[in-house]
Amino acid sequence: MKFTLPLALALLTGALPAHAQSAAAEGQKIAFDRGKGNCLSCHAIKGGELAGTIGPELKDIRQKYPDRSELIAILTDETRRNPQTVMPPFGRNRILTEAEISAVVDFLQTL
Repeated sequence: MKFTLPLALALLTGALPAHAQSAAAEGQKIAFDRGKGNCLSCHAIKGGELAGTIGPELKDIRQKYPDRSELIAILTDETRRNPQTVMPPFGRNRILTEAEISAVVDFLQTL
């Protein structure tokens, strides 16, 4: 397995978990932001206020979706998997960047 120098240093210094926590915190901000992810308009999420009931409650996400790429695909364009969905295609419509989608996935995996 090849490592880049920054990743190798992160593994050696134990800095990787802090980065993951930082990314999850950023993802939560995006998910709860009514002008960005706006996940609370449809989903109940622990720690969120004024949650919607259109979509399922977001909990136990790591168990439901152990493959990170599946969550990324859902956020990017759920219509590919489910053409009848009401979930916005955050990536396809450029509502969120790839980095923002990745951060939201980091957050969802903590639920």
